Amino acid sequence: MLDSEIDVFQGIYKEKEWGLWASLCLSVSSQLIRVYYGGRDEHWVLGHTCAALKSIDDIRSLRLMTAVKTPYLPNGQIDLESYDNLVNMQIANGVEGILVAGTTGEGHLMSLNDKVMLIAHTVTSFGDKVKVIGNTGSNSTSLAISLTEQGFAVGMDASLQINPYYGKTSMEGLVAHYKSVLSVGPIILYNNPSRTAQDIPPSVVEILAQNPNFVGIKECIANERVKKYASQGIFVWTANQKESHEGAIGDVSLASNLIPSLMVKLMNEGMNPSLNSKLIPLFDWLSLEVIPIGLNTALAQLGVIKPVFRLPYVPLSRERRVEFVKLVKQIGRDHFVGEKDVEVLDDEDFIIVGRY
Repeated sequence: MLDSEIDVFQGIYKEKEWGLWASLCLSVSSQLIRVYYGGRDEHWVLGHTCAALKSIDDIRSLRLMTAVKTPYLPNGQIDLESYDNLVNMQIANGVEGILVAGTTGEGHLMSLNDKVMLIAHTVTSFGDKVKVIGNTGSNSTSLAISLTEQGFAVGMDASLQINPYYGKTSMEGLVAHYKSVLSVGPIILYNNPSRTAQDIPPSVVEILAQNPNFVGIKECIANERVKKYASQGIFVWTANQKESHEGAIGDVSLASNLIPSLMVKLMNEGMNPSLNSKLIPLFDWLSLEVIPIGLNTALAQLGVIKPVFRLPYVPLSRERRVEFVKLVKQIGRDHFVGEKDVEVLDDEDFIIVGRY
């Protein structure tokens, strides 16, 4: 077996009352990773073996990836039934990739076990239909490496890696951090200075792009940066919804949770300024508060998830909830996920959970 090979012989994860319950034991050598998930009422996850993990070219071909929402039960645990429904609707509408436990999916509010379990569940349930990208970054290099190894061990296609936040580092430290994580497998960098308070400048990206495990970058800086990378042959996905159809190879989308068919059309059918303009009011509404507050509120009002929020997130105001119903009617209910009528939820309809 090559040093780069990762062989997962067996893994078990337990789904009980649609919660994620597991004990995780990771044993790592230079040639072998074994992951065990213990508990009663187990479902076996088949092992995965690959020399270079999955094809980087396949990942680079993705035009639209949805940063999928993680829904909750009233007790705050992950609602896998609703999660599966959300992912199935994405696949049915032509979305090519699913980002698991990203900022939109509230990976920062998950235990490490739950994050790996959700990646494993997504791979097992949907890995033959869609590419699975796991958000396994951290501001701790050691933790980022460990979590990324676990994500690849359960079969994810690539990892999304934020740069170290809060405890920021120098540019030299940033390069060293990413080179350490890139040694594990295919990586998409994630540059979001509004959350990390540190930009990943082009000078750093250009160095890291020489690494064979560098897939590309999810870029939140304005489209001038996106176009610069594209002109250099660096694969870049934008997180700027309003400009998602300009310059970038693709979009890691928030809005596609709500309107996957329209986002697929926007990304795959050439420039469509008319459709883009039609969707801008929705893009703006989703950004009224920090992500994912607007999305969580919207999906609850569409009836596709339970109206449960994990703190510190709380729903948008009633005034904003009324605005969303109007937007749905303007764009057309048939373009949105779910089959129930959209409704304005009252404050008492929401469940806010502080411990879960």
